Amino acid sequence: MKAAWLVGGAALALCSSLVLAQSAPTDLLPPGFEDPAPTPTPSPAPSATPSSGATPPSRSDEIVQPIPDQPAESSDSNSTSLDLSRLPTLEQLENMSTDELDELLGLKPKFDIPPAARRSTERAGVISTAEGGLPGASLARQPAPLVRAALAGTQSPLVSRWGHILLRRALASRLAAPEGMDPIEFATLRVRALNAMGEYAVARALVQDIDTANYSPALVDAAIDAYIGTADIVGACPAVRLVDTDREDPQWNMLAGICNAYAGEATRAQNDLRRLQSRGQGETIDVLFAQRFAGAAGDGRRAVTIEWDGVEQITPWRFAMANALGEPIPEDLMEGLGPQLLKSAALTPALGAAERSDAADIAAQSGIFSASAMVDLYSQIFADGGEDSEAYRRASRLREAYVGSDASTRLGAIRDVWGDGGDFGYGRRVLTAYATARLPADDALEDEAGELIASMLTAGLDRDAMRWSDIVEEGSLGWALLALAAPTRSEAVTDGELDSFVDADESGGQRKSRMFLAGLAGLERVGSGEIDEYSGRLSMSLGGQTRWTRAIDAAANAGNPALVAILAGLGMQGDSWDRMTARHLFHIVSALRRVGLDAEARMIAAEAVARA
Repeated sequence: MKAAWLVGGAALALCSSLVLAQSAPTDLLPPGFEDPAPTPTPSPAPSATPSSGATPPSRSDEIVQPIPDQPAESSDSNSTSLDLSRLPTLEQLENMSTDELDELLGLKPKFDIPPAARRSTERAGVISTAEGGLPGASLARQPAPLVRAALAGTQSPLVSRWGHILLRRALASRLAAPEGMDPIEFATLRVRALNAMGEYAVARALVQDIDTANYSPALVDAAIDAYIGTADIVGACPAVRLVDTDREDPQWNMLAGICNAYAGEATRAQNDLRRLQSRGQGETIDVLFAQRFAGAAGDGRRAVTIEWDGVEQITPWRFAMANALGEPIPEDLMEGLGPQLLKSAALTPALGAAERSDAADIAAQSGIFSASAMVDLYSQIFADGGEDSEAYRRASRLREAYVGSDASTRLGAIRDVWGDGGDFGYGRRVLTAYATARLPADDALEDEAGELIASMLTAGLDRDAMRWSDIVEEGSLGWALLALAAPTRSEAVTDGELDSFVDADESGGQRKSRMFLAGLAGLERVGSGEIDEYSGRLSMSLGGQTRWTRAIDAAANAGNPALVAILAGLGMQGDSWDRMTARHLFHIVSALRRVGLDAEARMIAAEAVARA
């Protein structure tokens, strides 16, 4: 019997005390954790100069374990260690599956790669410091309970596109685990957080950086979610076949059947899947998908027809299997897809470019797609043709936004692209970021300057946006965005300038003004007198301490960007900017600025004003 893996109680203990961005100061850390004191990020020690004239080749942060000194035991030595007194009877042997026989005889492999290629788990990740990742030792000396609580509490998407980008970068970096935390547990928490953010492709890359022999049952579960999220069903097979878990749920059994088929045991796989169906284990359509997928690895003599009658919802399993098999999903079910499945659709290569266009809006708004990726997608849509589709018409208007004969023509095309964005209209601003940057800074476009600048800043084009500094009117949205996004600004925003913006603010509850004041305070671009005056005027407060604010401030004081990024992500969870408070924004922007992440701090502050 496989060993049980009991994590429910521990997860509840950690997660029950964690909260999303909200309207009142609430402790975000687990009970019993008092005032953690993060330590500074250690600076890399200077490398010794080689004694010879030759320069050693540069290497990434990836660590490969040395070849074992002792040779593997021979099959003869293994056979002599068998306990013959416990051998089953002949009848029992005949009823055993091949996996059970392999396990009985000690033949089940533990590794799927040769010894020389096995990798250390010391620093698992995808991005090295040379590639823009955060320093590998950033969390090595940090309190393990704090890191564990922050990662375990990141269970939903972030409200901020730029916050998402920053947290993804931190989670994907090649990082050493905090002292006292098992590296596999650390990797598992990061993969789970990436899955919750909709970053299935990055989560899959992270689990693939770890040898299957080192997987824990919890990492297997997180890895399977990542593989299903990317419709890479067969990719999960090494973990399913080599790692011992106690899972016996229908999804696991269906995966086991599929993996057996692709391991050359097609007959056994189909028999196992038919037994699942006859016993009513799992929904009929789910088992049919598994049978059809497994059948592709065998002789292909049995046709499987997918029947959607009676199916009321699309689950991640059904969505992944349908896309992997090229099975069309009924339109009424597609219309009910939630944001998380739409993010999967945007990343699924099995879907055509036009089919991914609507899903790309939420992927861009969330931070999964860059502005360049959006332009690439619509370039493919335009190249594919299809004049009758809405996606093609949008691609045509995007082309006009780049090559229009004059500025007014290009601006009209940009407005058309923005026009029908719906709930994910901010994703269309990402799509047009480079097109808006090509517009001339002209007084004739002053009325549109705020939205144009907001579009540029979705791609971090702050220097292009600054060309409009002489065009925007004091107190306007465009002026406020530039006051926050300016790469260098020596003078503070004055009382009169703040007053003009607050007076012109028509947002609900003057949320733009609140976010503007919080962003300026975090960037230290406004005086303390103005902060006190306008905090009272806007009925808000940037003060008030919680364990989360103390933790992120302590991490900032220690100069630790990785821990600040993780804690910032914890505080930015939610389904809209209505869930973000000015107090949270102030602490996040201030902490990021103090650890050298000034660009991210400015972009998050500007995004908050644009989207509030």
